Amino acid sequence: MLPLASRRPEPPAGADGARGAGALRSGRRARLGWIALLTVLLLLTVVASLAIGAEHVAFGRVLPGVFSPDPGSRDELIVHELRLPRTLLGVAVGAALGLAGAVMQALTRNPLAEPGLLGVNGGAALAVVVVIGTVRADDALVYVWAAFVGAAGAAALVYAIGARGRGGASPARLVLAGAAVNAVFSALTAGLMLLSPRSFNGFRFWQVGSLGGREMSILPRVLPFVLAGTVLALLLARPLNALAMGDEAGRALGSRPGRTRALGAVAVVVLCGSATAAAGPIAFLGLAVPFIVRTLAGPDQRLVLPYSLLLAPVLLLGADIVGRVVTPGELETGIVTAFLGAPLFAVMVRRGRTRDL
Repeated sequence: MLPLASRRPEPPAGADGARGAGALRSGRRARLGWIALLTVLLLLTVVASLAIGAEHVAFGRVLPGVFSPDPGSRDELIVHELRLPRTLLGVAVGAALGLAGAVMQALTRNPLAEPGLLGVNGGAALAVVVVIGTVRADDALVYVWAAFVGAAGAAALVYAIGARGRGGASPARLVLAGAAVNAVFSALTAGLMLLSPRSFNGFRFWQVGSLGGREMSILPRVLPFVLAGTVLALLLARPLNALAMGDEAGRALGSRPGRTRALGAVAVVVLCGSATAAAGPIAFLGLAVPFIVRTLAGPDQRLVLPYSLLLAPVLLLGADIVGRVVTPGELETGIVTAFLGAPLFAVMVRRGRTRDL
């Protein structure tokens, strides 16, 4: 028997509960801290997007240009008429693509699942171009509905191809099917645009993916869809966590895997369709943002989804700012995100990140 002095003291009653409550409070503080940090970073990026561009604008003219522009001030008109619409659109489009990528990866348990890689953006772009050539409508709302149909059709086609044969819809097969479908859709889109250069001249830059040249009237048309998709995606955080454990475990926890997949698919289509209709197909953002967020916060979708919502606009606006200043002319945002996203994709493959989540 050990001497009394060498015995380890027993924890007082309730000590384990106190430690658990302390850990819970610490976790909540950490989550709030990350949200506050990402929010501040987003606000700073918004200010930088309003202040930085090919034309120099004095910093003191930025806020007056946003709230009460002077018709006689060139700097304030640049901020209000050119930079403010593309900045607000960048926030909405970035949030939509970041959330869509996170939900898609959670649904498929595939870290390579991304609207661009799986052909969803390509399907939305093809549908919009078909509408332009046939209906010849010049209404952003028409483009939104066309993009919804194209995105849903592309997602269904990729999943149908990837699920055929043994093994079902594995991550590698979905990526290969998405690459094939995206290549076909891109070729069809380019062919349609060549048939009538005059009709599609204004949409060549749209096809690349850009925030520039967009009117303020586009944002009110797509914002309700972005907000609806955002709310739906955030409400799916707990069901997606249950889905990650498998269908049987999810059902044991009270989740409905079929309903979760259906609602998640609706959220992805709404978010991708509205973002693509507004800014064109922008690739790799939905791939990079959830990857970075999971590195910081782990796989819990209650953290991945809101963090992606805040981080994606930061990266998109950052790419847009780089495109404005990197060349004497303006480089389209979709090109910059492709340059930044392709190396990240190679790093993910090299590190063996292609396993299921």
